[in-house]
Amino acid sequence: MSRKRISRPWRAAGLRAKGKRRFVRTTESEHTCAVCPNVLNRKFAVQHANTVWASDLTFIPTKEGWLYLAVTLDLHSRAVVG
Repeated sequence: MSRKRISRPWRAAGLRAKGKRRFVRTTESEHTCAVCPNVLNRKFAVQHANTVWASDLTFIPTKEGWLYLAVTLDLHSRAVVG
């Protein structure tokens, strides 16, 4: 079937195809700011609770705009603390 044959019933039903989203670069690797030292050094096995926390930040695109999701984990219990 052709594109026009499909688009007529879709238009009558108020539907439309979802377009491709533009790639958005969120990391700037050519910065001049100081980089923090890696004090954890990939040692994720922790003996005591509340001594080492790890966190991550991610972006979620929505129709209203970007949402930011930040999670902080206690590496001993693997529980979300914030």
